[in-house]
Amino acid sequence: MKVIISDPIAPEGVKMLKDAGLEVDERPGLPPEELVKAIAAYDAIIVRSATKVTADVINAGTSLKVIGRAGVGLDNVDRKAAEARSIKVVNTPAATSVTVAELALGLMLSVARSIPQATQSLRDGKWEKKAFKGTELYGKTLGLIGSGRIGTELAKRCVAMGMSVVVFDPFIKECVAGKLCEFPELLKQADYVSLHVPKTDKTAHIINKDSLAQMKKGVVIINCARGGVVDEAALYDALVSGHVKAAALDVYESEPLKDFRLYSLPNVIGTPHIGAQTKEGQERAGIGIAEEVRKALLGR
Repeated sequence: MKVIISDPIAPEGVKMLKDAGLEVDERPGLPPEELVKAIAAYDAIIVRSATKVTADVINAGTSLKVIGRAGVGLDNVDRKAAEARSIKVVNTPAATSVTVAELALGLMLSVARSIPQATQSLRDGKWEKKAFKGTELYGKTLGLIGSGRIGTELAKRCVAMGMSVVVFDPFIKECVAGKLCEFPELLKQADYVSLHVPKTDKTAHIINKDSLAQMKKGVVIINCARGGVVDEAALYDALVSGHVKAAALDVYESEPLKDFRLYSLPNVIGTPHIGAQTKEGQERAGIGIAEEVRKALLGR
């Protein structure tokens, strides 16, 4: 059986597949039209976030049995088309939970202490000690929208730092760290709002003009979840008005960014969708997806 890997995964994962007797082709960066032409030769495809496994790819994959996503989100896989063809879709939901949670916490600390701005000031040859008076996370309230694996890991770390955590998640009845509450209550209480939900019809623009208006003045928005769960135009207006103190973003409605006006504001910091990008997280994801694909193809 043949496996195509169209986004790079950890070498340990590739070796695992080969050791199982599978023929593996690593073809990262394959253009969409070339993937459609090539996919018929393969029994499985492994992707990360870059490759889009569209209906065209799935329908052209006449031998395709498994789609493996090394990571959490399945936004780049047309699951309806896969289900119609009885193609199994597998992922590694736990592999990068700590990785993403640590980035969210890092962004919170960076906002609280103006770390990126202070670094740039030093690079500009300045010594603006009084300009960067920060705040502590200790004693503040984190409003967590979504308490799955990543949200739970972030909550545990914030509790350890002396923060209170309130959680809105209609799909759970109790949470490991934090207190469950309704959405309006979270908006009123939170000093920091961090999102950890997939993008769905219900979560698209869950942070919008109305929800922002319900938050306390000086709130900070953190988004390491999915682009589109925050209305970027409404966030821009709230940042300019001063109602929102700052925002830290790893994901965006349109990626890669081009002329993104939020980054014209000094109270916005961010990263280029690197939430899952750590050595440890990618090793776990690569090994994990290799195990899942091997089991799906070989039954062991």
